[in-house]
Amino acid sequence: MRFSSRQDAGRQLGQYLCKQGVEVDLVLGLPRGGVVVAAEVARRLQRPLDVLVVRKIGHPWHREFAVGALAEPDVVIFDRATLAEVPAPRGQLDKVVAEEIARLREYCFQFHGPHSPVLQDKSVLLVDDGLATGATAEAAVLSAKRQGARRTTMAAPVASTGAFERLRRVADEVVTLITDSGFEAVGQYYDEFFQTNDEEVLALLHAAAPRGA
Repeated sequence: MRFSSRQDAGRQLGQYLCKQGVEVDLVLGLPRGGVVVAAEVARRLQRPLDVLVVRKIGHPWHREFAVGALAEPDVVIFDRATLAEVPAPRGQLDKVVAEEIARLREYCFQFHGPHSPVLQDKSVLLVDDGLATGATAEAAVLSAKRQGARRTTMAAPVASTGAFERLRRVADEVVTLITDSGFEAVGQYYDEFFQTNDEEVLALLHAAAPRGA
């Protein structure tokens, strides 16, 4: 199974969620690519769309190599097994975390403005374009719970088996169209997998906002 684009994946995921009778109050995309998928899901479910901002924590010596994740407003998690295999000096790791917290706050203001979505007592659907390690998705689920969400469902078109099992331990429900033990990268399941920019995210949020909001 493949998807022609994130929009196609979102439409298929939304259709599947409808067939499964999933009921939620709010759809939250994980920026940036997850918001494209989430917009289609929210449209199909006829639910409000917003974002929950997450950031990857990269290893100080190789920033693309994830060793943890952040989620608004104050969730920080580390992959202890990875750090045991590839240790990082505490001072350097703290510096990376501080930089990512600053970026996370900038994105929160950019995407939310002065008001973040209220999650208290709501059933929340968190959506990403794919789950590789599941670290940022786990941080997002923990964030939603910390903000008082009544129920958390994590959904993505595709996930590695490891990520799926990881999310099952923290979310109330995990929904994927593909769970692959041979998973290598999210992009391998898409014909088009271009980088999503901030302007696209803002345009999707603006289009989904209630008239007059």
